[in-house]
Amino acid sequence: MNDIPSYHLIKPEELFWRASNLMKIPNADYLERTGSENLGARLWRLPPKSANTLHKHIRAEEFYFVLEGEGRMRVNNETLTVPKYGGVLVMPNQLRQVFNDTDTEALWLIVGGPEELEFLPGAKAKPDMSLIYPVDPTQLPKELEGVNWPPKEA
Repeated sequence: MNDIPSYHLIKPEELFWRASNLMKIPNADYLERTGSENLGARLWRLPPKSANTLHKHIRAEEFYFVLEGEGRMRVNNETLTVPKYGGVLVMPNQLRQVFNDTDTEALWLIVGGPEELEFLPGAKAKPDMSLIYPVDPTQLPKELEGVNWPPKEA
């Protein structure tokens, strides 16, 4: 385990926003600079008619919390509507996907732990991505049928 200070203050202006690799959803990682090996926390800003990856975690539990807008997600084959300030805890080995089938942006805070060991800096083993993405991670939920997401890069 890394030797890290007893606390880290992270100010909003210090966040680095980037588009996710597969689905191009704007996100900011709160804990990447802290060195935590136990917990991850990230803001996800879902544009209208968009979706994040369909995925699962091997060991990590994740708590999904809606900060702005109305949250929509699927867990396995069930679609959930999460109101502003509502939350959902998803256990390991459950397929999950946050999506936005509304016309307004939704902002989620997603907190999870423990971190998957294979994804930590300096990990000796390469992650088996088929465990995280057992099906096509870019598939959209039925609620977004006919939508073209992610946007094509110019």
